[in-house]
Amino acid sequence: MSIGKLFIILGIVFLIIGIIWTFIGRLPGDISFRRGNFSFHFPIMTSIVVSIVLTLIFFIIGRFR
Repeated sequence: MSIGKLFIILGIVFLIIGIIWTFIGRLPGDISFRRGNFSFHFPIMTSIVVSIVLTLIFFIIGRFR
């Protein structure tokens, strides 16, 4: 695989991740904690959704290799 094709694939993957991140943002199931001037956010459901999407993308790419 040439370096050009690799950059195109990586660009598409990052574009898809950016679009997904914009639309899903904070899903139900994400842990958010705020007290005073301290806040903590742990995106559990967002991480699971992104992981599933990336797994599917890499599976599809692997099928065509």
